[in-house]
Amino acid sequence: MLNRSQPLRPEPETDPNAEQKAVALRYDMDRDQAPRVVAKGRGHVAENIMAVAKKSTIPVYQNKTLVNMLMALEIDREIPPELYRTIAEVMAYVYRIDKNAKHRAQQQQAKLR
Repeated sequence: MLNRSQPLRPEPETDPNAEQKAVALRYDMDRDQAPRVVAKGRGHVAENIMAVAKKSTIPVYQNKTLVNMLMALEIDREIPPELYRTIAEVMAYVYRIDKNAKHRAQQQQAKLR
């Protein structure tokens, strides 16, 4: 039964006031069988992870549900097989962004010549 005296709280997925979380993955095809969690954190640590990504022009994929799943993993652990498909979709997204950015940079350089 719904208690009408308490206001409904937004779900963490859509709540803009929810604590920020971030997880960084690395995938070395020569060394790893799957992507590894290389950094994770909440609040200030999450802000630092995002700042480093932005400074290094590393594409960012935002999905709070996925971040919550990845937060449960230990640092330097490969993602479990259950997340392979989801992470593959993220990596394909990042690859497309990277490819498009390189294409735009090449077009800009061609205009300057």
